[in-house]
Amino acid sequence: MTMTVPLRPPLLVQRPSKALLIGMVVSSLLALVVLAVMLWRGGPVGFGLSLLLALAPLPVLLAAVLSLDRLEPEPKLHLAFAFAWGAGVAIVLGVALTLAGQALFTSAGYGAQVVDAMGTVVLAPVIEEALKGSALLLLLRRRREIDGLTDGIVYASMAGLGFAAVENVGYYLSAFLQKGVGATVQLFVMRGLIDPLGHPVYTSMIGLGVAYALTRRGTARYAMVPLGYLAAVVLHGLWNGAAATRSLGWLASAYLVIMTALVLLVVVAVRERRQLVTKMGAYLPAYQQTGLVGPQDLVMLGSLPARARARRWARRAGIGRAMSDYQHAATELTMLHLRAEREGMEPARFAAERDALLGAMAHARRW
Repeated sequence: MTMTVPLRPPLLVQRPSKALLIGMVVSSLLALVVLAVMLWRGGPVGFGLSLLLALAPLPVLLAAVLSLDRLEPEPKLHLAFAFAWGAGVAIVLGVALTLAGQALFTSAGYGAQVVDAMGTVVLAPVIEEALKGSALLLLLRRRREIDGLTDGIVYASMAGLGFAAVENVGYYLSAFLQKGVGATVQLFVMRGLIDPLGHPVYTSMIGLGVAYALTRRGTARYAMVPLGYLAAVVLHGLWNGAAATRSLGWLASAYLVIMTALVLLVVVAVRERRQLVTKMGAYLPAYQQTGLVGPQDLVMLGSLPARARARRWARRAGIGRAMSDYQHAATELTMLHLRAEREGMEPARFAAERDALLGAMAHARRW
């Protein structure tokens, strides 16, 4: 195997597309418009309290989602796009389409109670999950960025967190205007503390479906996309329906189902991460002849705790960024082999991407 190892750092990610940038800007502006309307409607006190409560759990939730993505971090721009899409486009179109659907039921002669129930239990889950999940479909053009089930979970969760953050501001503000601070805090306990991961969990079902379709073979894999969407709608509708009954028993049952789904998502991510680390032991020894992967490197790369220890040592030695870049490039090299096995790849293209990653490892390796 002949290898050309360039000694300059290559671009390991694709350039951001104009469409992606435009989508993020438009989504962000829409989110700001929605927040501005809420500020105008509720005043600075109510809006300030609502915004504070909506944002309070967000750093912890973002850290929890991104912790699933430590081994092969996704591009920050793509993660930001998914979050902005959920907070902007999905919110605005979700509200507009749900109101339009309720108006159709009203014009058909249904009473207000039925219309409200249909909007909450049926229309909102069907419409909102389609809109949040569309962020995954828009990222399909960047196929290389969704190369595992964990990637689908992470992108879907980011869209769900963006949606939930803005939606919660609206819910808290309505509670404040109707019943005051006490009711707002009570609602925060329910939405912000007890069930803060509802939207990310629902939409992650779509993320799993899309990622499965992209990373498996056979035509049957495409059926996982609508099945994932159906699962998202069912989970969302189950929670909304339980909340509408105001029955503690129904709420507890719905919560148990959603928490079970959350545990399964974590299990999928952890299992996939362990499999990827194991695959490194299969592919990377072939590169020892380059001098870029030694026996100690193989031990370090083949264990998550060992990788963490290596990064701590590198930070003390003043080469923390270099160690992170080296680990990232080695992980991407393993992913390249997996993609080549799964999808097939022209030898020239494989060699070019392989050599670029080896060049990144050469640039980063300082030990």
